[in-house]
Amino acid sequence: MGRSRNNRRRSAAVEAVVEAVDGGLAQLIPDPDRFRAWTLLIDGAPQSHVDLDDPAYLSFEYQRRIGHVIDLAAPPGKPVQAVHLGGGALTLARYVAATRPRSTQQVVERDATLVQLVRRELPLDPNARIRVRSADAREGLAKVPDGWADLVVADVFSGARTPAHLTSTEFLDEVRRALKPTGAYVANLADGPPLAHLRGQIATAATRFAELALIADAAVLRGKRFGNAILVASDGPLPLADLTRRAASDAHPGRVEHGRPLTDFTGGALPVTDETAAASPAPPPSVFR
Repeated sequence: MGRSRNNRRRSAAVEAVVEAVDGGLAQLIPDPDRFRAWTLLIDGAPQSHVDLDDPAYLSFEYQRRIGHVIDLAAPPGKPVQAVHLGGGALTLARYVAATRPRSTQQVVERDATLVQLVRRELPLDPNARIRVRSADAREGLAKVPDGWADLVVADVFSGARTPAHLTSTEFLDEVRRALKPTGAYVANLADGPPLAHLRGQIATAATRFAELALIADAAVLRGKRFGNAILVASDGPLPLADLTRRAASDAHPGRVEHGRPLTDFTGGALPVTDETAAASPAPPPSVFR
């Protein structure tokens, strides 16, 4: 009896794909444990993992946390309209297409050469309703019709840092304009001690959205190490109990902060505007070792 496709080990003869893209040197590294799975690195920093046989599989911890939000954004299987700012290997767009068939999605990825590489080496399901636009994230977001999106997912990094113009109240005004009244904004934030960037982003989102939650590893929240935190924001109620349960039961358990504890976490940080915005801090070299 043959092995299942997800248990078949990849042949050692499969080689990495290495190409220069607009954002640096891209590498597609074959996953030795999953037959048609690849990890995308840009200048050595892991960006995405894709399993072409199982697009609902999310390898990266932060992407699983975003996946929890996607799962709870609507009843199971119900199609949604989603905007992804930052494409990478299109992992999260593939996830939505696999778990919510007939969803309509727009991906905004500035690196046109990277998009070409991903489309060629990791082709999308031809039945997936995914439109990829090569543009700056904020410029692409501005072209989304008012009130179109159930979800806006921001996962944009340039040189492992989130660009400054995607951190401000003015940027969030564009996000809110594109969202339906009950829609949710989900952002992948990266920071380390003393967590000034993360605190500022929470304070900024609090000026534009009625409900906030933050999902992260406890060590990151305590400022013990550099890592990812997932900000979830909406003007409607958030599924806090379900998010908390899913985060706690993950292979890498996370905490969900909201309400007064999250407000206190900001420590009086001021909202960020276009005039005061700065890129997120660069991760220490040890993060990618």
